Amino acid sequence: MSSTRGSTADPGARGTARPAATNPHSPAKTSHPLRAAIIGGGPGGLYTAALLKRLAPDREITVYERNAPDDTFGFGVVLSDETLGGIEHADPVVHEALKAHFVRWDDIDIVHRNTRHTSGGHRFAALGRRRLLGILHDRCRDLGVDLRFRTEAPPPDRLARTHDLVVAADGVHSATREAYRDVFRPRLTPHRCRYIWLAADFAFDAFRFEIAETEHGVMQLHGYPYSPDASTVIVEMREEVWRAAGFDELDEAESTARCAKIFTDALGGRPLRSNKSAWTTFRTVVNERWSHGNVVLLGDAAHTAHFSIGSGTKLAVEDALALAACLEEQPTLPQALAAYEEERRPVVASTQRAAKASLEWFEDLARYLGQPPRQFAFNLLTRSRRVTHENLRLRDAGFTDSVEREFGCPPGTPPMFTPFRLRGLTLRNRVVVSAMDMYSATDGVPGDFHLVHLGARALGGAALVMTEMVCVSPEGRITPGCAGLYTGRQGEAWRRITDFVHAGAPGTAIGVQLGHSGRKGSTRLMWEGMDEPLPDGNWPLVAPSPLPYRPGSQVPRELSRAQLTDVRQQFRTAAERAGQAGFDLLELHCAHGYLLSGFLSPLTNHRTDAYGGSLEKRLRFPLEVFDAVREVWPDERPMTVRISATDWAEGGTSAEEAVEIARAFAAHGADAIDVSTGQVVAGERPEFGRSYQTPYADRIRHEAGVPVIAVGAISSWDDVNSLILAGRTDLCALARPHLYDPHWTLHAAAEQGYDGPGAVWPAPYRAGSRPPRTGRTDAPKPRLTLHGPRQDV
Repeated sequence: MSSTRGSTADPGARGTARPAATNPHSPAKTSHPLRAAIIGGGPGGLYTAALLKRLAPDREITVYERNAPDDTFGFGVVLSDETLGGIEHADPVVHEALKAHFVRWDDIDIVHRNTRHTSGGHRFAALGRRRLLGILHDRCRDLGVDLRFRTEAPPPDRLARTHDLVVAADGVHSATREAYRDVFRPRLTPHRCRYIWLAADFAFDAFRFEIAETEHGVMQLHGYPYSPDASTVIVEMREEVWRAAGFDELDEAESTARCAKIFTDALGGRPLRSNKSAWTTFRTVVNERWSHGNVVLLGDAAHTAHFSIGSGTKLAVEDALALAACLEEQPTLPQALAAYEEERRPVVASTQRAAKASLEWFEDLARYLGQPPRQFAFNLLTRSRRVTHENLRLRDAGFTDSVEREFGCPPGTPPMFTPFRLRGLTLRNRVVVSAMDMYSATDGVPGDFHLVHLGARALGGAALVMTEMVCVSPEGRITPGCAGLYTGRQGEAWRRITDFVHAGAPGTAIGVQLGHSGRKGSTRLMWEGMDEPLPDGNWPLVAPSPLPYRPGSQVPRELSRAQLTDVRQQFRTAAERAGQAGFDLLELHCAHGYLLSGFLSPLTNHRTDAYGGSLEKRLRFPLEVFDAVREVWPDERPMTVRISATDWAEGGTSAEEAVEIARAFAAHGADAIDVSTGQVVAGERPEFGRSYQTPYADRIRHEAGVPVIAVGAISSWDDVNSLILAGRTDLCALARPHLYDPHWTLHAAAEQGYDGPGAVWPAPYRAGSRPPRTGRTDAPKPRLTLHGPRQDV
């Protein structure tokens, strides 16, 4: 927080009152508005009003709330220590009032199939929502805020003309946002579960998740205490389960009684109560803009995040803190509102990504019911990807140790350093150096660069090092710098590299990725213009359909039946050379819009023959190629397939289809699926974020029942441990971290204090297995401070 946040402004320094803005497109020049209207009397709106009034007592602040003061539709509110710290800094009076009423606890209980697992050290604080509103009401009144209950706010355009600032804190159904829909451009995404807010007249002794497997489907309870004698209880289930159970035909009282009966063990046979409670579907709100002139969105009007990570009130309060601070710090209102959005947007986006991961985990809860009990509990706790293996170890080492033991980790062995077997190949740990195009070959021949590049990463401790996509023909190259396996000379050059890996890094496997560029070929080297056509020397392209990758790209020829036979033979011949070159594993590249991927996606395959149309037909040629390669690839050596599990584009490959694609390859003998996403069409819109592709691997692993390799912004050893231990993947492939640090895996072992068979330092490097000292750290600490001359008595 900035040092100005929470400071008391000097009203005398403000000068005389300024006239209000005349219209929403011409706001007051200063960022210190004297007349502000707050639409909505929830925690976010009230706290904004209190902060603005506290910072400048001469401000005229009006809050419009259409409900009565004690009307509230929830029960308890959870706030984090981080949020409370911001409140304490900005307004100690509110913080002290909250402290007096908080209920605090550390444990999370997960009850599944009559077994309870407890994880401690989580530090929750909660209080009743009505109590929170009362504290904020009192604070606003003490400061002189005009609170108008049972009062509809005037239209926002009228308020914008008569006030310097209008804060729209009017919730998920914001009328203000709708009034300026063309400006804010909101996107509201509904989700697949129904839920209802209820309460119990006793305090749970922990945050409790309880799973009920009923004849209609899976239901879950989220419960937590918010006072010494009351708890919030949220009951949630998939829409189809809700309907099958008949909740769509029950009134409020009947639904409440039915929920209490289903979760009678959790409630100890006690009843539940409601408060205008209704079954609803959560909607994620995202806005392209948060302000328009002197009107600004705050809290649920601007953004929502699923209740399973307890963030709604937290985000609204943090919005209020940031808005008040930016109004103090910036010289003009437009600058202040821009600074507010710039500060809050990345924080909110990160929270929304975590909330999306959490809500989707609960939507797909049935997928995980068969996991071992402790792994299920660990999976639930780490579902948002914010809580990790290392987080939980710090909070509750005993719980984490029990999960590791159940998983099969030897004592002192992190999950990432447990072995994994694919056919006749045993990998000594779960780390893969992902395939990365180097564009540094000459006539398809890998040279010294490839030897050093792949050799260095083989020495770095990963269990499996993958080549770049190795092309099966000259026409199948992406760029003139791409490596190949279509000549004997290329095969000999690769043999030099595999021999070095096997001799210099014993226990490290090296895999080859075979592919054909399809319509994405004949382009410049990446650093000269990625996906840009060559200025000269282009070769003709082939693809499932004559569709260019993007405007200005070469139009490929549609492959004829005879050409399909030729391409299939090219893959077969390249695989034979790969076997002779000594590779331990072969991966067929069916992702990223290259040739085989182009057959799989409906966006790139418009054929009307036996190789296009339904998914079964789109799969036909990639499976024919797989079979041809598997036939000549040594039986004891594994084969994997890399797929794009989504095209990130409307009408493209769906997550459901990705599962079917994985099943099909597994049925033909694939030993694992390397699950990537996108790069199939130029107009994709990926949802980037930490570990953003891993949910697709997770789904394929559980629904197709095939081992998976997860990729995509996995950057820390903590991420790898978390994903492996939760059962979301079997192996983790990392690319950029291995460019930054070729010894990433060995350093991960050193940082975790691990020295075992899963991470073996090459003998010449053994002296570097501990970090070098960076300076003196043993200087004596000051032991005595004298505050003045000693006084003799």
